[in-house]
Amino acid sequence: MKTLIRGGRIVDPAQDLDKKANLLIEDGKIVCVTGEDVPADRVIDAAGKMVTPGFIDIHMHEDPFEDGELRQDISKSMLLMGVTTAIGGNCGENYGDPRPYLDYIDAHGNCTNLGLFVGHGWVREACGGTDKYAQVDDETIDRMEAMAKDCLDKGCMGVSFGVKYIPGTRMEEMTRLSALCAPSGRLVTSHVRNDVSRVFAAVKEMDDLAKATGCRVQISHIGSMGGYGQMKQLLQDVEGYKADGTDILCDCYPYTAFSTTIGATTYDPENFAEYDADYSAILMSTGKYAGQRCTKEIYDWERANAPDDITVGFLMTEEDVDRALRHPLVVLGSDGLRNGAQGHPRAAGAFPRFIAEYIRTGKVGLMEGIAKMTCRSAERLRLPKKGNLKPGSDADVVIFDYEHIRDTATFEEPALVPEGIAYVLLGGEIAAKDGEVVNAHLGKAVRYEE
Repeated sequence: MKTLIRGGRIVDPAQDLDKKANLLIEDGKIVCVTGEDVPADRVIDAAGKMVTPGFIDIHMHEDPFEDGELRQDISKSMLLMGVTTAIGGNCGENYGDPRPYLDYIDAHGNCTNLGLFVGHGWVREACGGTDKYAQVDDETIDRMEAMAKDCLDKGCMGVSFGVKYIPGTRMEEMTRLSALCAPSGRLVTSHVRNDVSRVFAAVKEMDDLAKATGCRVQISHIGSMGGYGQMKQLLQDVEGYKADGTDILCDCYPYTAFSTTIGATTYDPENFAEYDADYSAILMSTGKYAGQRCTKEIYDWERANAPDDITVGFLMTEEDVDRALRHPLVVLGSDGLRNGAQGHPRAAGAFPRFIAEYIRTGKVGLMEGIAKMTCRSAERLRLPKKGNLKPGSDADVVIFDYEHIRDTATFEEPALVPEGIAYVLLGGEIAAKDGEVVNAHLGKAVRYEE
């Protein structure tokens, strides 16, 4: 089966390529970029459109299972905003055992290709560490290490931590699990231990971890960790760690509001006080008070009775988020978190929004911006067949109207589909067209290959 994408503006930062040409695909793989109008079984007209590698979301939160079947709320939104490969299991959290989750994707498909980190928090709880404020003993860490190793052996992309969510986490836990990743070069990611004024020490902890184990580290959603006036110094710190030999990178989403559950340690009174903000900065996205801003009464009721309800916190500064997204050591990640259609608009709009508000406006150069969405994340994840249009690579492709692509999702309606994306292809097959899912089962499980 040959597909020719004809007459588009092909932009592939991995090859420093930006030109009007045709893209030939055969049997799910890229054949070549060519000026020839070669014969094909199917021709897709891309005149007036930009053709890029499928976007890679290095940081999202996967869908849960319901009655034995995988819901595709967030996966559908990922696909419709051009994401062809998504990586879940972030912030130390898995919705369940990642091993059967990946097997399910293999058997049934998904809207996008999906890889998973094994989450420290999930492993910790599964091994008996159910109190997030308490330390675990050495025997529990032994069990955690064995379980995490088996998950990595079954193809997980690395280990993720959500240290702020589990204050009882010892450095011994982090070191033992991270050391499992070092020999194979798998990535260790973390929602670091603290934000705001304490973020500098928290990121230094990840540098210490990298030096102690030899692992590669990723600072998750740096905008929501140091986006309160700390970003300039924080990025300088990261540059220093990089210059000193630590393999470190960060991800960020293009919004000035974060999202987490109301019961998370983020909202513990002593932590919330760090933001120096009123309760009205918190929007309830799900539950009894969905759509309402918090008061002290709502905050107290939700924390006591519905700790899993999702919130949005309007607390970060635009200047800090912009500074992060422009930085060469930062790639794009949505941090998408959803419950059905509710949650944060980043799960449906992060990638089109970055193009519309950062690349098209000139805040970030075209080639640099597309790289942050494609090849740079692929390189970080050690996925050489993703994020580029080189011959032999997987034919995951996005075709969009560069001048008109934009996000439409809002905090009131966070699942709205972006505008301007004509086609999304997975493995050379059409997965989405003009904002509609054509095939929700083309995605495959992404497993780390040594």
